[in-house]
Amino acid sequence: MTRKVLSRGRITVINILAVLAGVTVGSLVNMAIVTLSGSVIPPPEGADITTMEGLRASLHLFEPKHFLMPFLAHASGTFSGALVAGMIARTSQKWFALGIGFFFLAGGIANAFMLPSPVWFTLVDLILAYLPVAYLGGKIAGK
Repeated sequence: MTRKVLSRGRITVINILAVLAGVTVGSLVNMAIVTLSGSVIPPPEGADITTMEGLRASLHLFEPKHFLMPFLAHASGTFSGALVAGMIARTSQKWFALGIGFFFLAGGIANAFMLPSPVWFTLVDLILAYLPVAYLGGKIAGK
């Protein structure tokens, strides 16, 4: 009985660490891609993307190509976080991966309210960049 309780406690701690590692890795991947995005696809002339206010004020200058890197950042960050969480978790790997997806989806929804991006981008981002890639990460981690 005691051994069983210790085992459950250890599994719980590992699963908590899986979530923390997933959120951390996913956030780092997301931020790395966002940070590098300006050198891959330069912002429009006159756009200030160094501050939230500047980004908000210059979003009307953005062309569809400027939304590629944010989408890749959101999808890659979610995928990598879900993959890590799924690989570390000891039980319900797919559910832990999807939990990471829901965490990042909540961030995406908050971002949609803070930045007035085009409706097409908001829909594509919220529908494709979070839960589907988290599911894929969990599926791969479960193998």
